[in-house]
Amino acid sequence: MQGRSALQKALLIVPAVLVVVLVAGLLVGAGIVRRPLPDHTGSQRLEGLDGTVEIFRDELGVPQIYAGTDADLVRAQGYVHAQDRFFEMDYRRHVTAGRLSELVGDNEAALSADLVIRTFGWRQVAEQEWDLLTDESRALYEAYAEGVNAYLESREASELGLEYTVLGTTTELGTIEPWDPVDSLAWLKAMAWDLRGNYDAELGRAANLRTLGDVARTEELYPDYPYDAHAPIIAGSSAPQPAAAPQDAPATSAGTDTTAADRTGTTAEGDVVATSGDELTAALGGSEAEQALAGAARALEAVPVLLGEGEGVGSNSFVVSGEHTASGKPLLANDPHLALDAPGLWYQVGLHCTGEDEACSLDVAGFSFAGLPGVVIGHNEQLAWGLTNMGADVTDFTLERLYDDGTYLRDGARVPLQTRRETIEVNGGEPVVTNVTSTEHGPIVSEVLAETGVAASVPVPEGAPPAGFSGYAVALQWTALTPGRTGDAIFAINRARDAADIAAAAALLEVPSQNIVFATADGDIGYQAPGRIPVRAAVPDSPVPSDGSWPRPGWDSRYDWQGFVPPEDMPATLNPAEGFVAAANQAVTPAGEGPFLTTDWDAGYRSQRLRSLVEHEIAQGEPIDVAGMNAIMLDDASAFGPAVLPALLSVDVDDPFVEDAVDLLREWSAAGFPAATSSAGAAYFNAVWGNILQLTFEDDLPASQAPDGGARWLLVVQRLLEDPQDPWWDDRTTVNIVEGRDEILRQALVLARQQLTNTMGKDPGGWEWGKLHRFAPQHPVLGGEGVPALVRRVFNPGAEEVAGGTSIVNATSFDTAAVDELGRPDFTVTAGPSMRMVVDLADLDASTWVTTTGSSGHPGSDHYTDQLEAWAAGDTFPWPWTREAVEEAASATLTLAPPE
Repeated sequence: MQGRSALQKALLIVPAVLVVVLVAGLLVGAGIVRRPLPDHTGSQRLEGLDGTVEIFRDELGVPQIYAGTDADLVRAQGYVHAQDRFFEMDYRRHVTAGRLSELVGDNEAALSADLVIRTFGWRQVAEQEWDLLTDESRALYEAYAEGVNAYLESREASELGLEYTVLGTTTELGTIEPWDPVDSLAWLKAMAWDLRGNYDAELGRAANLRTLGDVARTEELYPDYPYDAHAPIIAGSSAPQPAAAPQDAPATSAGTDTTAADRTGTTAEGDVVATSGDELTAALGGSEAEQALAGAARALEAVPVLLGEGEGVGSNSFVVSGEHTASGKPLLANDPHLALDAPGLWYQVGLHCTGEDEACSLDVAGFSFAGLPGVVIGHNEQLAWGLTNMGADVTDFTLERLYDDGTYLRDGARVPLQTRRETIEVNGGEPVVTNVTSTEHGPIVSEVLAETGVAASVPVPEGAPPAGFSGYAVALQWTALTPGRTGDAIFAINRARDAADIAAAAALLEVPSQNIVFATADGDIGYQAPGRIPVRAAVPDSPVPSDGSWPRPGWDSRYDWQGFVPPEDMPATLNPAEGFVAAANQAVTPAGEGPFLTTDWDAGYRSQRLRSLVEHEIAQGEPIDVAGMNAIMLDDASAFGPAVLPALLSVDVDDPFVEDAVDLLREWSAAGFPAATSSAGAAYFNAVWGNILQLTFEDDLPASQAPDGGARWLLVVQRLLEDPQDPWWDDRTTVNIVEGRDEILRQALVLARQQLTNTMGKDPGGWEWGKLHRFAPQHPVLGGEGVPALVRRVFNPGAEEVAGGTSIVNATSFDTAAVDELGRPDFTVTAGPSMRMVVDLADLDASTWVTTTGSSGHPGSDHYTDQLEAWAAGDTFPWPWTREAVEEAASATLTLAPPE
């Protein structure tokens, strides 16, 4: 989570002397903390309402809203979002508009983020999308904004969030500006950015190639998906067949809509030409191209992380048909694996329209984002849906050849660069003016931040550029920078009733590309892939792969996107014969079937375990119920143990001190490799695993590519274990010694024994995984190390011990390359189940849900952390749906009425 930690450390350095009064007030119970707390009871008059709205809140503060029109529903939703989460909303809109410096003042990290996001132009794209929405959708976004602004009216900043009071010690806080409907659309860009496909792998290949000097060896770090061992989401008979791969298809602008005929075809897979280092050197763009790619990598790291990043970002979603359930109707479960902040990402809500005419179509409950109307994941009366990240490759980096006359090269011709000027206002400082430069592929990102270092390279087919060449730059081509209709898709999926409705909504859900798993009250279960997916043409006889896995030469239009996969060609299945669907970020279809989506899937260990658990329950013949679905999501068996332990236990260890710890691994294996909080074996194994990666790869790879310990690295190591003398095992820093597999494994066992002895004591029997593996949610602005400790304690909940781990169904991921302030391995959770839900289509009131922290964003509220302990323990709460159940669960009622 490098980008997140850098922002949290540098975003706000509040001088301790300026917060003494605030901290003292907090500690003695002054009204500062409680001042922003909203009133959830009584009655209020709201401008713009057509009729009376009732808001019932349960003991967790979760609102269920009843109104006579859809417009009034989302007005009230905007009102309650602002009541509970306005600072979060305000922070996000400043980030997505490249205006963070306006909020937090003169700060290097904030300015870097603003520069990059202004270069992307998220806000400009959102403004263009506004014109593409239907009139009905625009009216709902406007109504939502009216509800937000009704709450903001006559309230000063300190009444909206404690964060403003703290920020006010170092910045000037003026009147809070009204919420604009485009603020909501801009948030969709942040969602798409954090849930994009393989750009990390694309830049990673280039960075590793620079160090390794060999394409084939670099590709060993990005192994093919193991289709033989890990099943895709859709079986072969259900997947649509691909069209013929174009060889010389005419290029179309990636920002231009094309006909279905223009967009047919897939890229050819396996077209990487493995070259030796010498052959590759002759084809490189040179040091300036390397600098450009390094600049792009550095710029992208500056973007604040809002949903999550890295290997841990994924999800589990699975649905079981009624023939295998206790109720006879489908059950659906979902737990998106995202960043775990304080407050938590999701906001639970019910939206119930009670009218009888066409102005009343929303009756839905589930998980929303503060700042966005509607429900993102949840159910209505007829259909439930879950989302997992598909990981389709929707970004490409293009090397551009620039010239000193303001042009760049395209098919032998010089084309003028597109430029625009951006002014960034800095709270308490001077404005910063920057020029944004773009090519037809997208914005140039390599020149956004001034300081770069050599970190990457890429094979390019041409030789020396012609006279007038001024250097290389890197442009980002990304589907989300083309205006689309995802803003319509939210309402479409909220109203969906069957598979056809889901397909129609998926055609609108262009970014981010997500797996949609669904079930209906009529008994159907299914899967639908949405998303705007680029079509890439194969380029014959080129050393540059044309499948999006490597940066590509922008001066050759043969590498351009040829359009997008038509929605009707996207993979889908309905009522598969096996009686369930499991989507956990694995490959979508069998190799060679369906449209080309990416080469960089999650390796599938978690998805295969999920499938095996469901298959086992079905084979047992015991009907599955809601509790059984929740139990599956909490499975903590490690896939890493059975893959690595046979080799580890074959190593001779002649030190009784180490052997005491190795005995834990044998016991752990016999117990089924559980990653429970109490497990000593899990603690030792994960420490060993981190050392295996460090000892094997640290001497070969650049620091920016240190293994994070995720599923891809397990696949790499699992294959290396088959060859005890593979060159990767050798430590190149040792002189006149060639290490093999067993020596590296032995060193890993010894180092891990020493590390855990230092952190948890000499007796291995007293080690516990939960003591190392903790969930410690942090506030995105006031949770970092640069903020005084007493303030951090107010905004950051206490850490909780949690089970699970990386590539485990209970996916509480951590980074094996991370270290704490003392240089010790840090197993703190970096991403995990941001919520858990199970929907029972036979009895919606029997459904369950839980989030990571609570419904409120105010640290002084009882609902800031009232779900935290339950989430950590794997517990859930009742999810009332019917009016009767909602009123029975209600502990507070607020009535909103039109002005008299």
